[in-house]
Amino acid sequence: MMKYCFLLALLPMAMAADLISGPQLGQRPGPYSFLVATGPNAGQPTCFICETDAKPAAIVFSRKLTPNLVKLLTEFDNWVSGQPNEEVYSWMTVLGEKTISQEALSKWSKEAGLRKVPVGVFDDPDGPPAYKLSKDAEVTVLLFVKRKVVANYALKADELNEKVIASIKQDLSKLKK
Repeated sequence: MMKYCFLLALLPMAMAADLISGPQLGQRPGPYSFLVATGPNAGQPTCFICETDAKPAAIVFSRKLTPNLVKLLTEFDNWVSGQPNEEVYSWMTVLGEKTISQEALSKWSKEAGLRKVPVGVFDDPDGPPAYKLSKDAEVTVLLFVKRKVVANYALKADELNEKVIASIKQDLSKLKK
């Protein structure tokens, strides 16, 4: 009987590890526009999905700006910088227009030292409807190539850490056109 009580106690932890947010492996990320705060498209609604074609890309959806988010985006910035121009794409979409203003987001991006990863805001805190982002996910990372998701990281508050960033970086290095 004690063994079953222990297993029942572990059930919520196992379920929490299975957070689902965004398109899953093999699915196609749909187009969406968001207001970009940095880069050549600053101040304009932009659909980067529409521009990627079959090229490798990394998207970050975030509900909060954190130091570990800066670390992750710096890895993406380095990845994009190390590739021929417009051969890979990466961007970050903050969820909810009340989360941060365009001006504050632009300042945050500059202070973070981001050069190649544009950031912007999607007005709805739920994110693009077709993406079905979990309200429990503080950060959702999608890696895709040839318009198919090859990695999905759905992370609750404080789950984005050095170990997860290293895992994402490893997956990023595997993206091939």
